[in-house]
Amino acid sequence: MEVSIQDLDRLLGISSPWRVSKITQDDALQEAEIHVVYSEDSVLRCPACGKVCPGYDHRLRTWRHTDICAYQTHVIAEVPRIKCAEHGIKTVSVPWADARVRFTTAFEAIVIDDLQDATSISTVAKRRGVSWTMIANIMERSVERGLARKKEEVVEPICVDETSFRRGHNYITVVSNPVTGTVLHVSEDRTTESLGAYYATCSSTQLESLKSMSMDIWGPYIQGTRIWVPGAAQKIAFDRFHVAKYIGNGVDEVRKIENRELRKQGMDTLTGTKYVWLTNRKHMSAWHKKQLQQLKKSTLKTSWAWAIKEFSQTLWHYKSRTWALKGWKRWLSWAMRCRLAPMKKAAKTIKNHLWGILNAIVLGVSNGPAERMNSRIKMVKVRARGFRNKQRFANAIYFYLGGLDLYPVGFQKQLAHS
Repeated sequence: MEVSIQDLDRLLGISSPWRVSKITQDDALQEAEIHVVYSEDSVLRCPACGKVCPGYDHRLRTWRHTDICAYQTHVIAEVPRIKCAEHGIKTVSVPWADARVRFTTAFEAIVIDDLQDATSISTVAKRRGVSWTMIANIMERSVERGLARKKEEVVEPICVDETSFRRGHNYITVVSNPVTGTVLHVSEDRTTESLGAYYATCSSTQLESLKSMSMDIWGPYIQGTRIWVPGAAQKIAFDRFHVAKYIGNGVDEVRKIENRELRKQGMDTLTGTKYVWLTNRKHMSAWHKKQLQQLKKSTLKTSWAWAIKEFSQTLWHYKSRTWALKGWKRWLSWAMRCRLAPMKKAAKTIKNHLWGILNAIVLGVSNGPAERMNSRIKMVKVRARGFRNKQRFANAIYFYLGGLDLYPVGFQKQLAHS
């Protein structure tokens, strides 16, 4: 490996009073060490206040650096410590790395590059010959840096959704911007406080500027929004597909009950027909369409419930709140008089939340972007496999989907893997 000391000074971005004194290498192990020294006659300053201070002692420090000529490289230096009258014993700052880390900023930048393209944290750790924890910590630092750099912006529509962290009822709340397709906030659980944590980061101007908050029919999210957002009752919009799920569940429950009754009579008319009743006709196979044509002409209770469901799908295209209200009142009247308990239960839920459904129609918003974001988050979960807690998972979401400026000062995406 042939690299001059002058080249190393430049690569590390160092100048007087620091200088590279020598480089050692082990060809068998393909490892190199860059030794850096500090001029003894130079002034020492406190890293906290900048005042000139007397020297105290030196500490040997080692940092992982970017590979040079395919050699795994470390920077080694005896770093001076000073004694400040105000701040006590402090280690002098070095120009190639931040305080209290064991890697150079150049290495940090190349790892961020790696993470952008790699399939997992483990892949990057193996490639760079360091621990999983070091790579995860670099991801965390980059996210903290990116969040700190975010400027206050006025976001008019937002989407609120939950996504699972692990199996079971273990969730995180994700707030996203449907216009930019980026994640704005991630918080633990799906409580009132979870969503409130996002609103707490907003200024009064940002809260007042919000025009719509698209979400599922979920009490804690509704309550959290009412607490924080002025005029929330006119801005909360319940997602069309979540409403359809409530109604679809009613249809399926009717099918289950009726199927049990028919099977007792030796009839299997409804067996295996769940998705015939629930699938959007645009996405049906030819076989399912043929089945549906035969079944919907019958006197089955399920056919009746299906017709109620289908009518609800025609009510999302109104422009006027008045006409939308009339349409949904007709639907509610039909659903409440149908004598099908599951459909009546769904209708009660719709009636209690009709105000938010009308908001969604008039504002022309849905949680479709949030559902697409959820799919992207599932991809992140695969890439970040091995995350050990919710914060690690949140870091990965911010890293890949937050649209953040992640790199250390003076660096940007290089796509130059060494």
